[in-house]
Amino acid sequence: MTRPYVLLSVAVSVDGYIDDASPERLRLSGAADFDRVDQVRADSDAILVGAQTLRSDNPRLLVDSAERRTARVLAGKPEYPLKVTVSASGDLDSDLRFWHHGGGKLVYTTDAGAAKLAGRLAGLAEVVRLGDDLDFDVLLDDLGARGVARLMVEGGTRVHTAFLAAGLADELHVAVAPILVGDTAAPRFLAAAAYPGAPHRRMRLADVTQVGDVAVLRYLPKADTAGRRTG
Repeated sequence: MTRPYVLLSVAVSVDGYIDDASPERLRLSGAADFDRVDQVRADSDAILVGAQTLRSDNPRLLVDSAERRTARVLAGKPEYPLKVTVSASGDLDSDLRFWHHGGGKLVYTTDAGAAKLAGRLAGLAEVVRLGDDLDFDVLLDDLGARGVARLMVEGGTRVHTAFLAAGLADELHVAVAPILVGDTAAPRFLAAAAYPGAPHRRMRLADVTQVGDVAVLRYLPKADTAGRRTG
């Protein structure tokens, strides 16, 4: 069984935050970078976000460009990528915009979470049990069995941390916005974890691109460059 290629995508402030602590979502990227992200979404078979992101941002998680959606259909793909979320607790409201826009939806959850979601999301999403805990290896196996070849992960902190700590990310896009947040109550890109080889293992920097006033860094987390000269 072939697992999906996993691409993590995040926008951060210069000091490493993905939002501020206010009730309103902080827009880190500009129009040009949002368009770049839309292209990455269009190139993906599935897009995954965590339950906390759904609760805090209430995203639709769509490919916005009609031209890109048309190109997907002409290529024999669904108009929209499969939308995926994960929730250990099952505490997800059926009124969230995520369920009511786009194409197919999947929720990966625990046995306990499934007991809450099965009825609540009937007709809105397929609920998949992962057992007593969220097992991202099993999740990727299941997505691979469903024909998902390319998975885009858009956060949040817990989900990005889980993929990187388990060594499951193939590619990482970090869009660095020229903003300083400076609030310890605000969420950061990653949490403390036992990352493979940290702090001495170095990811390979594959590309740096300026998109508007944002610097997009493309890393390959599985390409260990430890011991090589870096300049």
